[in-house]
Amino acid sequence: MGATAGRRVLRDRTAGVFLAAVVVSGFGSSAMSLAAGIWVKSLTGSDSLAALALFAVWLPVLFGPTLGAVADRWPRKPLLVGTNVVMALLLTTLTAVDSAGRIWILFAVLLLYGAGSVLMDAAESALVAQAVDARLLGDFNGLRMVANEGMKLVAPLTGAALCARFGGASVALLDAVSFALAAGLVGLLRVRGPAPAEVRRASGTRQVWGSPVLRPLVLAGSVTMLCAGLNGALLYAVVDGVLGRSPAYAGVLYAAQGIGSVTIGLLAGPLLRRLPERVFAAVGITVFAAALGLRALPYDTVALTACALIGLGLPCVLIAAMTAVQRETPDAVAGRTSAAAGTLMMAPNAVGLAFGAGVVALVDARVLLPLVGVVALLTAVSLVAGRRRCPPPAGATSAAEA
Repeated sequence: MGATAGRRVLRDRTAGVFLAAVVVSGFGSSAMSLAAGIWVKSLTGSDSLAALALFAVWLPVLFGPTLGAVADRWPRKPLLVGTNVVMALLLTTLTAVDSAGRIWILFAVLLLYGAGSVLMDAAESALVAQAVDARLLGDFNGLRMVANEGMKLVAPLTGAALCARFGGASVALLDAVSFALAAGLVGLLRVRGPAPAEVRRASGTRQVWGSPVLRPLVLAGSVTMLCAGLNGALLYAVVDGVLGRSPAYAGVLYAAQGIGSVTIGLLAGPLLRRLPERVFAAVGITVFAAALGLRALPYDTVALTACALIGLGLPCVLIAAMTAVQRETPDAVAGRTSAAAGTLMMAPNAVGLAFGAGVVALVDARVLLPLVGVVALLTAVSLVAGRRRCPPPAGATSAAEA
């Protein structure tokens, strides 16, 4: 059944081109996300600054509702093409970063990089809701996860190798090329016109908070991504302090996580048709919680297994929540609702990265990781146990009303 649904999704021209764009841009982004931390670590020797490089990318998520409103006000195809071109040009400026004194340029670009990513995610999510049958959204989002996260199998290792051999600027140029190619692919998409202006005034946050389906999933995603941020901030402390490896070994761990993400991406559609979204998300969070505890052990095999389990479990709540957003939200406010949900779930990731970047200098990662795992486990239990449904407040717009 899953294979048949997947073929139906891929037979759609827009879906196929969109997935190709995800593969191309995802390769460059995956390579750059790891190389940025390695770049900072190599120039400064600081674990905290390396973690702040990830924080800089995540910080613009806080402005998701505003950026999502832009995705609803502008034609999405030209917006995606233009943003990809701007991102490509922006990354070329990183060739000037050749010493610790110019790290500020890298952080400034990473902030703009994060803002562009949030804007494109909102526009892309709205495009998916337009182009794909609602019954196949789970399958499509799973395939999108395979295309995006599957790049972690090769891109981080490529980025780490390039960064170690030629410096971080080489990875930035690779990412610039990937954005330029993605702009060309997006230009081939066929999309419908903009949504009616009168519906656009609805608030994306109200759409999320007013839905008894979306609210618990997004809240669980928020806590889970807070834990994920803390886990991400501890990456180089684990590589160095727990495993005794060089910073470039982080690429191997990213690849292991990519294997898990590809696996759950292939299984997400069939599982979502058989399991309630809450149960699917809760099982994934439980797997993620167990993996966090395993990361505290000083064994390479255990560390690789834990990263694979993180890749398997962490995306579940995100796939469940965003599939529900696409299904429950009218097209006119799809961009801002997707961005609002993304902000509510991803902003805690930025908080976790910032907090973790500070606390990693004070507390051993082998102590922090099990504690974060307990928080994630309690979140999974709460998601399954919470059965109460609250009526949506007045003003929330349903898909049927739109």
